[in-house]
Amino acid sequence: MAPHSEHSSNVDLDEIDRIIIDELVANARISNATLAQRAGIAPSTALLRTRSLVERGILTGYHAEVALGTVGRTVQALISVKLRAHDREKIDTFVERIPRLPEVLSMFHVSGGTDYLLHIAVGSTDALRDWVLDNLATDESVGHTETTLVFAHHRGNQGPLPSEDMMH
Repeated sequence: MAPHSEHSSNVDLDEIDRIIIDELVANARISNATLAQRAGIAPSTALLRTRSLVERGILTGYHAEVALGTVGRTVQALISVKLRAHDREKIDTFVERIPRLPEVLSMFHVSGGTDYLLHIAVGSTDALRDWVLDNLATDESVGHTETTLVFAHHRGNQGPLPSEDMMH
């Protein structure tokens, strides 16, 4: 997969690109033959167009969703993190370390009174407490955390893409 950049500017997408993206968002396991049929193009063209979307950094991954409770990760939390000092080296170390921890589902750099928002999943509230103590409370760059338990998570829809008219 191509490196992902949240800072990329809008890229030119034609109607075929939009159809391919919409179909893959709806079902990333769609066969290339079915994708080609729905886009009205040859299978070889669908494959080339999909590869181009990956190479241009538009498609950044294909993902499986796991029912976390079925694998022992029954407690989810959102943790707001405010860093103590905004030293670039410490920020870079924090940003490099935290998302690699197996409990971290997502990490967002946000504005406002919080610097980062973490979405984690663990096996119990005791494990959550220990995770915060071991990974955040003992980190000298972390000034404050606030933990919110997640009772339910409902995934939003990433598609379909807005029409060309809506983007301008």
